[in-house]
Amino acid sequence: MSDFLAKERTVAHAGFNRWLVPPAALCIHLCIGMAYGFSVFWLPLTKAIGIGQSIACPADMSWFAMLFATSCDWDKPMLGWMYTLFFVFLGSSAAVWGGWLEHAGPRKAGVVSALCWCGGLVLSALGVYTHQLWLMWLGSGVIGGIGLGLGYISPVSTLIKWFPDRRGMATGMAIMGFGGGAMVGSPLADKLMKYFATPTSVGVWETFLTLAVIYFVFMMIGALSYRIPPSGWKPANWSPPVAAKKGLITQHHVHVNKAWKTPQFWLLWGVLCLNVSAGIGVIGMASPMLQEVFGGTLIGLPELKFEQLDAVQLGQIAAIAAGFTGLLSLFNISGRFLWATFSDYIGRKATFFTFFTLGFILYSSAPSAGHAGNLALFVGIFCLAITMYGGGFASIPAYLADIFGTQMVGAIHGRLLTAWSAAGVLGPVLVNYINEYQINHGVPKSAAYDTTMYILAGLLVGGFVCNLLVRPVAAKWFMTDAELGAERKLVHDASAKNNIAQSERVSGQGGNYALVAAAWLFVGIPLTYGIWNTVNKALVLFG
Repeated sequence: MSDFLAKERTVAHAGFNRWLVPPAALCIHLCIGMAYGFSVFWLPLTKAIGIGQSIACPADMSWFAMLFATSCDWDKPMLGWMYTLFFVFLGSSAAVWGGWLEHAGPRKAGVVSALCWCGGLVLSALGVYTHQLWLMWLGSGVIGGIGLGLGYISPVSTLIKWFPDRRGMATGMAIMGFGGGAMVGSPLADKLMKYFATPTSVGVWETFLTLAVIYFVFMMIGALSYRIPPSGWKPANWSPPVAAKKGLITQHHVHVNKAWKTPQFWLLWGVLCLNVSAGIGVIGMASPMLQEVFGGTLIGLPELKFEQLDAVQLGQIAAIAAGFTGLLSLFNISGRFLWATFSDYIGRKATFFTFFTLGFILYSSAPSAGHAGNLALFVGIFCLAITMYGGGFASIPAYLADIFGTQMVGAIHGRLLTAWSAAGVLGPVLVNYINEYQINHGVPKSAAYDTTMYILAGLLVGGFVCNLLVRPVAAKWFMTDAELGAERKLVHDASAKNNIAQSERVSGQGGNYALVAAAWLFVGIPLTYGIWNTVNKALVLFG
């Protein structure tokens, strides 16, 4: 098995079509992207014991005791810690094992990711069945979070090496899948929970087990389908861009152990962290923000504030707000592909300048749109802003390849993802605590988000400055020819001569076009299903 998963066994041979690699990456990203959709389980899990209604824990029960309690139900804040664990362990595992991934290859990393993510779901099912919250945190949060990190970065280096002519587009296709995973998984999980629900079970642990099986099949297909190009490979009739014309794009390579010592790494860390903090802050408050800012306007009663609505009316605007959240999901995944592709034409630095400049204008304008009661403008502002949140995730791997070279970009990207972990704490904390402070000091709910928007806009100014300071890496950081040769031998090269010969035989095109079409259908059908469900929910916003 170890030999079968070895990186040298995944080097492509003559006739391999490089367009088979993005569907393989999507197989994994569509599965691990369900991390975004885990909130679909929160409400059923708050009734795991009571079934019909939640059984509250005693007021004097300690937080620690709740982890092991079997006689009362969990509350949403306790369950919500899963999100923090997801993104903390995603970033930390990507940072710790990114270097190992470069040597082990995407196939082995993909298999380990599948075992961790799906094994975590199985352990979580046991946690729900025995009503032990700590098992859920350990299963999906810790072990599953490690699977998230390895699965997220597993295709990055491979895709960039297969598509040196379209780095942004290639990574955008895969990372688009992570954004769309919840659109596929959430409605599927909802249907499964309803199917498995009984008078003695809310159907969650059965759903976890079913998803574990489905995801394991998809992820293993993706992992075993990975192929890497021979060293030195490039598309036919394509030449690397001249550095003088493209500015930041280098033809040299920086080792992962040196990359984090450069100012460029930490500037890009700041770029990603600040861009994600602003976007994730909006995603986390999208539903309550729309309801509290517009209140009765959402149902044709502009004279009624949020606080004046009755239970029926609150239910109506909650459905509309869910449509808004679905709409943001659509723009999130579309931005991942479109902005990353666009970055191939205008450059990565210019793309992030656009994010920060346009984002500052949008976030600063949102309060005025809300006070004016202009729902269409308000929704449009955040839909466009969220495209840049997703676009930042998809464009940053190509930015790293431009700056540090392609040899160890997967490992460098893994370390940079610690910025995501930091943003996953910074963004929600800023939004939630500032909003709560405003309301506690008498600010109306409809105006309590104004200060938050201005602070998020300020974060983007910081990102603009970080991006402005990015310069080409100094020559002293690049690997020498001898160091590069040694690194390539560690990775998968049997000999430079053999790989040059192999490189000339692999076109990256041709092969079995029916197989390519089937691979894209395999991932395209579930993604289309998810988009269709999301569009139907979003239509409520315009109903």
